[in-house]
Amino acid sequence: MSVQASSVLLVAGERIARYGFGDGHPFGPDRHAAFLAEFSKRGLDRRVRVLETRAATREELQSFHTSRYLDFVAERSRTGEGYLDAGDTPAWRGVYEAAADVVGATLLAADEIMAGRSRRGFVPIAGLHHAARDGAAGFCVFNDCGVAAEMLRRKHGLKRIAYVDIDAHHGDGMYYGFEDDPDLIFADIHEDGRYLYPGTGRADEVGSGAAAGSKLNIPMAPGADDAAFEAVWPRVLAHVRKFEPEFILLQAGADSVEGDPITHMRFTPAAHQRAAHDLALLADELGHGRVLGTGGGGYNRINLAQAWTGVVQGLVGAGVPAAHKHN
Repeated sequence: MSVQASSVLLVAGERIARYGFGDGHPFGPDRHAAFLAEFSKRGLDRRVRVLETRAATREELQSFHTSRYLDFVAERSRTGEGYLDAGDTPAWRGVYEAAADVVGATLLAADEIMAGRSRRGFVPIAGLHHAARDGAAGFCVFNDCGVAAEMLRRKHGLKRIAYVDIDAHHGDGMYYGFEDDPDLIFADIHEDGRYLYPGTGRADEVGSGAAAGSKLNIPMAPGADDAAFEAVWPRVLAHVRKFEPEFILLQAGADSVEGDPITHMRFTPAAHQRAAHDLALLADELGHGRVLGTGGGGYNRINLAQAWTGVVQGLVGAGVPAAHKHN
């Protein structure tokens, strides 16, 4: 199959669908089915390649997370008791394996892109951006984007990775996990932390030490709409372009769409489609075309279905440059 025919990859299926929390928790396991229904309705299942996940190995997880933290999650996963953080992220039997499957999905998509079998990718149940190197947070057990950034460098020899986040919540696990890393280019549009968890992501948080200036945080007022997005989005593109990354990760959380039950932003799914499309064109401009989107947050099922299918449409719609059509 040519790169043209398989230019976009979706990693989905029951193994990542099971990552979620029951008893009415906002991050329920039904989110995957809500996305797939809209994905199929729009005929996207006929336009992309679909793979099932694999489990991330302990060694891969340790590229980002501490060994002590992995042991803690494994223990709670066996008993299914208690929380993995201060009270947002409940433990349940098998949570370690389910979270490792999410990381494995993101790693599989990254590997397929690096191998040239697909040019872009999307993983709906992924983008768990709150998980820190040494702990869970905000419904996030393992940080798949953090692991992917580390493994793209260790396994594939890349140097500069860009991480772009349009989830309503600040990607604190990624920011603080790479705060002093000048080669992790970070750009995050989010609801102002004075009004929303996790309370971080001030505009003056730009990275530390040698990484100062490599990080861009854009806090938005509650109620920020598509016009507000359009006003700041060029800053994100300019920031990413300046550093010429070799791979772009997009965390496309749908909780920034109007009507989410736990946030206050008012984007429409058009913002998510534009973000994916523009980043794909930027990646082509940089000569490699590599963009991997993850679903992130989003707790209104209609919103996430529309926003995530918009991301896939944005990636598909960006096409493949003529020079790459017959690779």
